[in-house]
Amino acid sequence: MSERLSLGLLDELEAESIQIIREVAAEGERPVMMYSIGKDSSVMLHLARKAFHPAPIPFPLLHVDTEFKFPEMIEFRNRMAVEIGFDLRVYTNRQAIDSGANPWEMGTVRCCGFLKTQALLESLKLGSYDLVIGGARREEERSRAKERVFSFRDIHGQWDPRRQRPEFWQLYNTRMHPGESMRVFPLSNWTELDVWRYIAREGIAVVPLYFAAEREVVERNGQLIPVGKDTPLLAGETSVQRLCRFRTLGCYPCTGAVASSAVTVEEIIAELEQARLSERTTRIIDHDQDGSMERKKREGYF
Repeated sequence: MSERLSLGLLDELEAESIQIIREVAAEGERPVMMYSIGKDSSVMLHLARKAFHPAPIPFPLLHVDTEFKFPEMIEFRNRMAVEIGFDLRVYTNRQAIDSGANPWEMGTVRCCGFLKTQALLESLKLGSYDLVIGGARREEERSRAKERVFSFRDIHGQWDPRRQRPEFWQLYNTRMHPGESMRVFPLSNWTELDVWRYIAREGIAVVPLYFAAEREVVERNGQLIPVGKDTPLLAGETSVQRLCRFRTLGCYPCTGAVASSAVTVEEIIAELEQARLSERTTRIIDHDQDGSMERKKREGYF
């Protein structure tokens, strides 16, 4: 039996992702890896370290900070940057923040447009980044299922799913004209379970919000919305303590928790083996307008 056929699924996924990350480093003039601090970013960071070990990661990590992230995420980001020593760049749409942008008064669509999409496009333009690595997986959501591994963006950072380049036999076309760019997705073929099984196998650190704990939430439209320091409660609402955890992490006003008692990686894996709903059913921004994520992606959202 050949060495390739003897590899397990996680070995195959790891090898493919490392190949893609090395391709980015080889082909990009100014490559960058997005760092959203979630479990997928933790896996990508681990893969990037493996790809170039013992040398440091040869490109910076960029976090678009909306200033509505969970405090635990920012603490984890800063700790990882110090412990691992990667080149962390942080960008915030300061003009929008100073103008009072927030999801409660502005609505999630407009707020996301200013603090995520506009901020992302501004930060990529500022850095003149051409190949931009992201942690999206095809399994997560239907518009992400349409993405190529190397996904072309025009000079405005926008995506047209009808005009994607073909990808045959893991051959990637990285040709671009000045001003154009690529979003690159090394985890395209991973599932949520793959990610957690890899985290377990490799002993990768993740934000504690993924583990069950008693948290203050408000039950709204079937979601357990975390209550932060500025969260306004609607008429008739009362916050409660619930044993819960987060399957995905984003801005705290727009990220629901799930009822869970899983406090270890192994318990999370066991829980997911029985799950029947997508991890992103708790992300409000995925459902705040028709064709929500695809529309956002066409406008430049990752």
